[in-house]
Amino acid sequence: MKNQWLNYFSGTVKVKINGRGIERFINACLRNDIFIWKVKKHDEYTASFYMLLKDVSKIRHIARKSECKLYFIERSGMPFLIKKTLLNSGFLIGTVLFLFLFFLLSNMVWNIQVKGAKPETEHLIFKELQKMGIERGAFQFMIDDPETIQKKLTDRIEAITWIGVELKGTTFYFQVVEKNQPKPEKKTGVRHLVAKKKAVITDMFVEEGQPLVSVNDYVTKGQILVSGFIGKDGQTKTVPARGKIFGETWYKSTVVLPLQSTFQVFTGKYYEKHYLSFKNLSLPVWGFKKPTFSHYEIEQQKKPFRFWRWELPLFYERVIYREKEKVERNYSWEEAFQKAKEIARKELLSQLEDDASIKGEKILHQAKENGKVRLEMHYQVIENIGIPQPIIQGD
Repeated sequence: MKNQWLNYFSGTVKVKINGRGIERFINACLRNDIFIWKVKKHDEYTASFYMLLKDVSKIRHIARKSECKLYFIERSGMPFLIKKTLLNSGFLIGTVLFLFLFFLLSNMVWNIQVKGAKPETEHLIFKELQKMGIERGAFQFMIDDPETIQKKLTDRIEAITWIGVELKGTTFYFQVVEKNQPKPEKKTGVRHLVAKKKAVITDMFVEEGQPLVSVNDYVTKGQILVSGFIGKDGQTKTVPARGKIFGETWYKSTVVLPLQSTFQVFTGKYYEKHYLSFKNLSLPVWGFKKPTFSHYEIEQQKKPFRFWRWELPLFYERVIYREKEKVERNYSWEEAFQKAKEIARKELLSQLEDDASIKGEKILHQAKENGKVRLEMHYQVIENIGIPQPIIQGD
């Protein structure tokens, strides 16, 4: 019989008939469009064949008008499998619940191990992990990936230099490298301290070496400030010159700022959609509406599900739509000049060392041109101008 697999879904039965007039009974079945196959006659009064489950009611009607009795000796196909499954539904439900529970437990965090950290540093790490929602019982697909966790911990905890983050099964492993105490300075070679730029000396702190300049002296770039040669004539020796030589230096900064500018900012509103993904197929499980935002930025997070130690080709996907809005910023001429001064000052401070300071500032030029302000500033800065210069043999 062709396409037997189709009969599997509709169900088939094997029928045994017993009595007189077997041939008449089979002919009656065929006349009533009852499809039968594998007809086999065992003796004069007994035969068997297969038929579709849907025709059982028809054949019973024919059997009542004949001298034959019917016996259903075999049943097969999907309808009987479903019936058998329903009769054993307790076992089925228990199996499904067990697999579902096992699946959930495989996607949770059950252990967190931190190695290489002192007790106080380990305590700080656990506190930060708790803020990020990483603790025992947390679902893995609801927390950040190891790379993001590593970056956040490194930025937030000053006591660590580096931290390795690895997720194996249901356990997070953290390998910590803490910051060491500053090592003693390496022995430096003999050297001078020279000026890195032209300046007027304002203060001097010489630890070692022979000062060659004084406060209020004007120096040029490359001029020796502290010599590495000490001692009197005929009894000199070379040392690594050390110290800080502060001088007044000068900077010029130019800033051009438009009166009107347009830019995008986040409003803080967002909408989330959640999917179960398999390869290129995504099935939405939460968040079925379209975001009502006119302008937005999409952030996607995709994490695989696990079953015990194995990573499944099934993913949890979280899509976040963050609303953006266009903002127009308008300055008056006076506000624009003031803002330009702030920008110029911040840019200068970002270039200076921590021990430098701005002594004074002066506007060199300010102008209004094509809807923009142009500002030129002059700054007086106090900073350490001494830099080392090795003493070459023969100097």
